[in-house]
Amino acid sequence: SYYLKESKGSRRWLLFLEGGWYCFNRENCDTRYDTMRRLMSSREWPATRVGTGILSSQPEENPHWWNANMVFIPYCSSDVWSGASSKSEKNEYAFMGALIIQEVIKELVGKGLSTAKVLLLAGSSAGGTGVLLNVDRVAEQLEEMGYQEIQVRGLADSGWFLDNKQYRRTDCIDTITCAPTEAIRRGIRYWNGIVPERCKLQFKEGEEWNCFFGYKIYPTLRCPVFVVQWLFDEAQLTVDNVHLTGQPVQEGQWLYIQNLGRELRNTLKDVTASFAPACLSHEIITRNHWTDIQVKGTSLPRALHCWDRSLHESNKNGKAPLKGCPIHLIDSCPWPHCNPSCPTIRDQFTGQEMNVIQFLMHMGFDVQKMAQQQGLEPSKLLGMLSSGN
Repeated sequence: SYYLKESKGSRRWLLFLEGGWYCFNRENCDTRYDTMRRLMSSREWPATRVGTGILSSQPEENPHWWNANMVFIPYCSSDVWSGASSKSEKNEYAFMGALIIQEVIKELVGKGLSTAKVLLLAGSSAGGTGVLLNVDRVAEQLEEMGYQEIQVRGLADSGWFLDNKQYRRTDCIDTITCAPTEAIRRGIRYWNGIVPERCKLQFKEGEEWNCFFGYKIYPTLRCPVFVVQWLFDEAQLTVDNVHLTGQPVQEGQWLYIQNLGRELRNTLKDVTASFAPACLSHEIITRNHWTDIQVKGTSLPRALHCWDRSLHESNKNGKAPLKGCPIHLIDSCPWPHCNPSCPTIRDQFTGQEMNVIQFLMHMGFDVQKMAQQQGLEPSKLLGMLSSGN
């Protein structure tokens, strides 16, 4: 199933892949079926849905894509959009994420996609990883069907995970605590997951799990992809077993969190089009506040617009970047929420909103010590934090 909002006057199509973690063995798929049925079956899906963020048809909420044809593909395959296995004797569940995308494309061709100029395959979280895994395959599928003129692009939101060392190593018991590499390694076998050929060739047999990690698959992609990633992604911290429960953070955790931001920033340095705010959050492009977040004075819709223009211009002439229209935007400040446009944080217990300084204190941030390390007066550091410099 999928949801479609047609916009007859537009030759731009936006296909959105929903996210929602995954399951990788019989036990945790059974649990998922019991507790999150809508992520495993279309039976109770509503007849219509309202698009928000980049799927909104309101120009105020979605300045550059509001009048595109919008397709929302719900996530019911639990396989990071990679599976290609039907239900069988030994497997009670079908995992068909990769095939679902192909079928939707086939059907949309008859509904106007055949005359599209641009197809943007977007997704958040597991859907963001799904974009990296499927964008080239979608382009190849359309080429084989004879639609070479359609420009296929990807927009991956919160799906650029690191296969880093966990803060605390745990055995792989459930989806949340299992180290990302181990979960995907098991998942691929369970789902009969497929990864793009060009990425697969970079690794030896049995090592295909590497292609689920953005920084490893990105260099192999042919289609242009815009990567949106919070530097302190909550899902990444969860799989790394850093749990921010409202207790002050221990120094080891605090250093781990800062290091995560550095590692992530590093993996994005060669990504042409990227937007990475130093916030603690997860997913953004379908949030209605997605226009508020800025990196170095540029909002995400504006950066996407600049990217559109740069692809349009580079088709015409060389690759000269557009003046005043940046597409590589990565925060350089080192702490969660050191960017003043980050989404509001709430205390998990009281629900109270917190400003940056309250949040950092709440996390056990030691202003005196940090100021000393940076060679600053404590009051100067506080001033810089609240202004976001």
